[in-house]
Amino acid sequence: MDETILVVEDERKIARLLQIELESEGYRVLLAGSGTEGWSLYGNGGVDLILLDVMLPGISGIELLRRIRSTDQHTPVLLLTAKGSVEDKVSGLDLGANDYVTKPFEIEELLARIRTAFRLLARADKASNDADIGAEWLEAADLRLNPLTREVRRGNRVIELTHREFDLLAYLLRNKRLVLNRDQILAEVWGYDYAGQTNVVDVYIRYVRKKVDEGFDRELIHTVRGIGYVLKDLP
Repeated sequence: MDETILVVEDERKIARLLQIELESEGYRVLLAGSGTEGWSLYGNGGVDLILLDVMLPGISGIELLRRIRSTDQHTPVLLLTAKGSVEDKVSGLDLGANDYVTKPFEIEELLARIRTAFRLLARADKASNDADIGAEWLEAADLRLNPLTREVRRGNRVIELTHREFDLLAYLLRNKRLVLNRDQILAEVWGYDYAGQTNVVDVYIRYVRKKVDEGFDRELIHTVRGIGYVLKDLP
């Protein structure tokens, strides 16, 4: 294992604990005690995943995430958030964080989420490598999504999605007209050992619907009561 994880955490005891645990799992670890230092280390390159505390001196975790995602949609970012900080979690996920862990956390849960992030990244990379440069768009009615360029359009409108929202919509499009239950969606979009709550699917369906369906005459994403969701391009 040769992945490099950047830990941006200003609490030294937590940072040191994370370093010990991650290195024991075979990861290479870089430590940053502030958002400014984290931005500098990230800028040096070679970072495969970022563990990012939200409350940081200098540049906040949310601002650092915003800077990273302005040019990099690829590197997984896992937020470390305080208990009850719902606003930070929502802001982070909206800006493209891949996941979050609430403090205090169990190290086994964090390690599982890191493994999931790397597995999903490898799957996405393989899909990109396997695709031809002129990859075909996935389509449903006037909705179009390009898996290679990660562009999404509905009619003449460009739809901006976070990393997770894009993966969810792509999965729905690849399985259009099929009813998918929450466990199926969790397994394919979040990973088989996702340790969070299943209602995360409902939350993200709501996010995607707001961007893809709201303001259009026809809704494409439908709820199948008691089962899950389906994307339909036929009446």
